[in-house]
Amino acid sequence: MANRRNCILMLLSCLICIGSFAHSEGDSTRSERLAGKVEVLERYVSIDNVCAWPNLTNLADGTRIATIFDQPSHARNEGSVACYVSSDNGRFWQFSGNPASHESLTNRMNVAAGISSNGDVLVIASGWSLLPAKEPGGQMSLDGVLRAWVSRSKDGGSTWEVDKDAFPAAEEGMTNFIPFGDILVGADGTLRVLAYAQSLDKAINKVAMFKSEDDGGTWSRWSYISEGSGETAFSGGHNETAFYHNGKGNWVAAARRWRAGQAMDLFQSGDDGQSWQFVGSLTGDNQHPGHLTALNDGSLLLTYGNRKEGQRGVAVKTSRDNGITWSEERLVIDDLDFGVDCGYPTSVQLEDGSIMTLYYSKGIPSHQRYHMGTVIWEFPPGQER
Repeated sequence: MANRRNCILMLLSCLICIGSFAHSEGDSTRSERLAGKVEVLERYVSIDNVCAWPNLTNLADGTRIATIFDQPSHARNEGSVACYVSSDNGRFWQFSGNPASHESLTNRMNVAAGISSNGDVLVIASGWSLLPAKEPGGQMSLDGVLRAWVSRSKDGGSTWEVDKDAFPAAEEGMTNFIPFGDILVGADGTLRVLAYAQSLDKAINKVAMFKSEDDGGTWSRWSYISEGSGETAFSGGHNETAFYHNGKGNWVAAARRWRAGQAMDLFQSGDDGQSWQFVGSLTGDNQHPGHLTALNDGSLLLTYGNRKEGQRGVAVKTSRDNGITWSEERLVIDDLDFGVDCGYPTSVQLEDGSIMTLYYSKGIPSHQRYHMGTVIWEFPPGQER
């Protein structure tokens, strides 16, 4: 009997030791797994069956507007720009209106968006002329870049007035300009937006800043950020570029390389966007495009698509010195496994301090269709950003 009791005690002791070791090992593994990640609080498939490429605009009353491409295709379908609105910080979205409806054999899909000084919502939208599919049920082919339209809504995105001549036409030897990102205000009070164009031989991409002195009514080119020459010759220039005004005419921009790995590079301007300086690499290869916004603590948040195999999704970095230096990368989501067709995130910090990010994906394991996703997240408590 005593021997049996001793055996039982020894067995229990071994089980306790094994359990303690497993718990310790689990904590360590979890710590390693979570290193470089954020805390995801909520996540939704918000708008189904759309390629999206979402742009996020925030109204003064707390309404969020997502401006998207409304088709489940990477530009090879006829389709239009659509607006969806959320009044509950991204948990539910409702269709609002069409800033740019497509014409036959075209799509409207590339957008920049923002708010005018009088509170109107502005969307600048280009797209592509299309060639019919060669076979029934096949994909259409891209033909040429369409001139951008400028659309204005006075009722929060429901109805729209469209001006087809307000944005500059193509420059010699280049495609029409393709808008991207936010519409922001410069130090001089004028509206600013970025757009890029490609040379007709596809050798270079140029990114330009445009200015409007009549609250978005008409636009003219103000400066070039990257022209594919000089310091940006190595990448053939840049295209989709996010920017942010830190105040007093100081701007930062995160620009996607046309070539050389399609990483993002950092540019800065200290004269309200009239001239720009190339600073250097901001992300690794296949990490693009980005979005820039300020957080409540004054730091800058860079959100960007991450197309690295095995962790495809959305990543972030922060800067506490207005873009001079940047933190290590953190992953927000890393399960967009249905190929590289994913990302294009845009973010805003919510009233409770958490951050809402919109993105698109061709599919995830639990939802195998194109969609716009919403993720609400925060930095891990007590960890340096």
